[in-house]
Amino acid sequence: MAQFAGNPMVIINQPISMEKRDWNTGLCSCCDDVGICCCGLFCTMCLGCQIASNMNECCLCGISMAMRTLVRTKYHISGTLCNDWCTTMFCLPCSLCQIKREINTQR
Repeated sequence: MAQFAGNPMVIINQPISMEKRDWNTGLCSCCDDVGICCCGLFCTMCLGCQIASNMNECCLCGISMAMRTLVRTKYHISGTLCNDWCTTMFCLPCSLCQIKREINTQR
């Protein structure tokens, strides 16, 4: 319990975050940025490191489900942990390309 000016402050509701939205580009929208698409397809680890660098994280975290979840949370994108895991496990290059396009859009 926090104190403010001598009165106890009781939080009874969880703070509400901004309304969730969709990704700016689709998972398979590779033609939206062919350069990112080629990097994701031919040098997946390099794209993962670029993403991690953009998010101020360790390079090894760039290709993880946690990175997708971090980007979704930071940019208020709707989704679930299960969806993040499935997308990362079964469509890693497409997932990384979508994340990188989202980061570029937000800049």
